[in-house]
Amino acid sequence: MLDYARTARRLVAGRIRPDLDADEMLRLALTRAIEVVGEAAARVSSAGRERHTGIAWSQIVGARHRLIHGYDTVDLDILWDIATLDLPTLVSRLEAAVTHDAEPDS
Repeated sequence: MLDYARTARRLVAGRIRPDLDADEMLRLALTRAIEVVGEAAARVSSAGRERHTGIAWSQIVGARHRLIHGYDTVDLDILWDIATLDLPTLVSRLEAAVTHDAEPDS
């Protein structure tokens, strides 16, 4: 999840919203990266979700379902907002979760 969330952030770094309309490769790559984030979120165990309640698991999985099952209706404004507004927070929370989970139990 973290790797693909970071990838999506890199894809939009230094870009502006109209770039998404003009660049098919960016559009496809960003869509795919966010799909993978959602797929990975869907595979997180219940225990993992309970340990990290600050992550919006159901919304992330829901975004993935919307992208996978609605290619002809992907709202590029929403895709852009996910990448530029939602993913920075998600990356921070996932980094904290990875660090927390890597720490030995006290």
